[in-house]
Amino acid sequence: MVSVVFIVAAVVAVVFSVFAIALKNPVSNVLALVVVFFAMAAIFAVLGMDFLAAIQIIVYSGAILVLFLFVIMLLNIQSAERLGSGRRLQALLGAISAIGLGAALVYSVSRMTPAEGAVLPGAADTGTVVAIGRALLGSHLFAFEFITLLLVASIVGAVYLARRELR
Repeated sequence: MVSVVFIVAAVVAVVFSVFAIALKNPVSNVLALVVVFFAMAAIFAVLGMDFLAAIQIIVYSGAILVLFLFVIMLLNIQSAERLGSGRRLQALLGAISAIGLGAALVYSVSRMTPAEGAVLPGAADTGTVVAIGRALLGSHLFAFEFITLLLVASIVGAVYLARRELR
């Protein structure tokens, strides 16, 4: 039963990821992304990472996507331009790169043994609040603070881009 839920959630995540990229209406893109985030939360829950599943729903589906919708509605974007329109060479190179990267990923995952993807010995608390807190404030402190600075810079950039010119 667990593997069926995992497979269904993975298929839903992949299908709606394609929808999030391929649809022309930006609001539809964000709503497809909501489904992807809920499917990812289901995958985290099936893997026993309850804290990450809750964070996925609360932070990403609740806060980040509301911010995306706010920016889309603030900028009044009606529809997105079709991918690759006007730049055929870039579209071709991007498609070839994406197919190559996907093929390399599928090949490398198919070559893995179950032991390589398993939880590390002695890491029974993987995915819990204690393990995540130790990792974020221990060995990954620099990356955590760097992401904070990156988010602040993106907020400043969004405010700068959304401001109106005074005449």
